[in-house]
Amino acid sequence: MDTLRDKVAVITGAASGIGRATAVSLAGHGARIVAVDRNTAGITALADELDALAVTTDVADPSAFNAVRDRALSRFGRVDIVMNNVGVLTNGLPQDIPVHEWRRIIDINLMSVVYSNEAFLPLLLEQGEGHIVTTASFAGLFTYSYDRMPYAATKAAIVQITEGLALYLRPKNIGVSLLCPGPVLTDIATAVPTFGAGTALRTPGTQYELLDPATVGDLVADAILRNRFFVPTHPHVVEDLRRRVDDWDAYLDHQISRES
Repeated sequence: MDTLRDKVAVITGAASGIGRATAVSLAGHGARIVAVDRNTAGITALADELDALAVTTDVADPSAFNAVRDRALSRFGRVDIVMNNVGVLTNGLPQDIPVHEWRRIIDINLMSVVYSNEAFLPLLLEQGEGHIVTTASFAGLFTYSYDRMPYAATKAAIVQITEGLALYLRPKNIGVSLLCPGPVLTDIATAVPTFGAGTALRTPGTQYELLDPATVGDLVADAILRNRFFVPTHPHVVEDLRRRVDDWDAYLDHQISRES
């Protein structure tokens, strides 16, 4: 995609954090924004700021994305970019997180991507152009904790889905980007449900600094323009991935031994 001017971007989780920052960045490049979130106040404020379309919905609802698509088409006449950015955490030891919480996380983090693809892929394929961005996580690339297994499992699945989409869609002139955030200053860790006694939220490591969401929003805009697949917020994560593939057992031992 050689320009973002007048492109229509649907962004879920747009009320705050990375979603909001990406909306601001894309709008700064001339894109028109469809801001999707269940936080009405957040996306209404964003819509006022960017002259965007705000759509309040629950992305875990199987019918949500059909309604988002229809409202976007009614307002703008097309959709060019879809960013599946919603993600929620839960906290607890593996034996303490109940099945119903697994289902909740899977419905929000993973099935929302499935529902989005069902609604938007036919549209993009018919247009013969467009771009899809999915937000995974460092936790979907390598394991650094056992306190958020449902979250990590869904993000790992999103990595696989996105790579498969790239194989299928890139030859059809539709770009695909996988955003993998490390530590970013968002509100994802606020009001996290805790099960059992809970456990401290481990980070991927002190080598990864906490980033401002605006930096990540600009990375997404650049990835769309350059048709780049892998978009890590901290490029040196590749060093961790190389160490793991070189000796997975030694890497696990390292992760077990470290304190943060």
